[in-house]
Amino acid sequence: MTTATVRTTMKAAQVARGGSGLEVVERSIPTAGAGEVRIRVLACGVCHSDALVVDGSWPGIAYPRVPGHEVAGIVDQVGSGVLQWREGQRVGVGWHGGHDGTCRECRRGDFRNCRNEKIAGISYDGGYQEYMVAPAEALVPIPDGLSDADAAPLLCAGITTYNALRHSGALPGDLVAVQGIGGLGHLGIQFANRFGYQVAAIGRGPENAALAKKLGAAVYIDSKATDPAAELQELGGARVIMATAPNSKAMSGLINGLGPNGKLLVIGAAFDPIEVAPVQLIVGSKTIQGWAAGTPADSEDTLRFAELSGVRAMIETYPMEKAAEAYARMMSGKAEFRVVLTM
Repeated sequence: MTTATVRTTMKAAQVARGGSGLEVVERSIPTAGAGEVRIRVLACGVCHSDALVVDGSWPGIAYPRVPGHEVAGIVDQVGSGVLQWREGQRVGVGWHGGHDGTCRECRRGDFRNCRNEKIAGISYDGGYQEYMVAPAEALVPIPDGLSDADAAPLLCAGITTYNALRHSGALPGDLVAVQGIGGLGHLGIQFANRFGYQVAAIGRGPENAALAKKLGAAVYIDSKATDPAAELQELGGARVIMATAPNSKAMSGLINGLGPNGKLLVIGAAFDPIEVAPVQLIVGSKTIQGWAAGTPADSEDTLRFAELSGVRAMIETYPMEKAAEAYARMMSGKAEFRVVLTM
């Protein structure tokens, strides 16, 4: 009789210190503590926000750190006190990796703005590894109709676009513009189309027109050839412009494309200022709003809607051992459009 060998180590792609890059190492498989769940990771999206870990630009990160906040896998171990999850269940973890439940915002149910929010892959080790541990409240059930690789990018890029649009105030039939046809924008166009909006896609160059129409845009506006704000006004003015490309100058140029009560909805993270004159907002009662991802409940809604409506990210997959190559591909801006590590 032979005794099965119990694994005690796993492969992980970690950042030893900010700016050192990703390296694949052997680590001990972690154990779920009280209130935690261990996940056997099957897929993890590679997001531009992972640069905050790789470059060391997020304040206070403890290194070494394993990035990854678009995680799809299977519950492998349940810690004490966890009643809502079971071993073998398909689950995911997104950007929102836990909340304290006690701050002013949490006491009012606004977990998305928890003052002590945990972020998967930043506050604790994320999904660039074969096993990870997360707080039970961070988990999301994955529907059977989505593969692990399809689900992973929906847990950040997907929830961000879906959740922003559904809270934007736009109604079916309204003109909604999506600026940028990339990792966020190509999902935003699909969600906007499924919501019943008249979708205008704004990209740079004529080469994006066919893809934008295929994704569900009724109109394509080439910002290299024309003034997109003027084009939107020709269509009656946008109820919402969702800015996904992190280009503050381009965002500033779109404000005049808003119709009455229009909203510039900012989800592309840039660090330079958006420029706007007060009169641009006063005339027509226009607004600018930023939007971050959402809670695990929002992620669950995103996954279910994507399963029902057929929204899917366009992905390129890499084995976890090639995490550094996958990260470089994502950072190059040439990926179409989301990069996913598979285990």
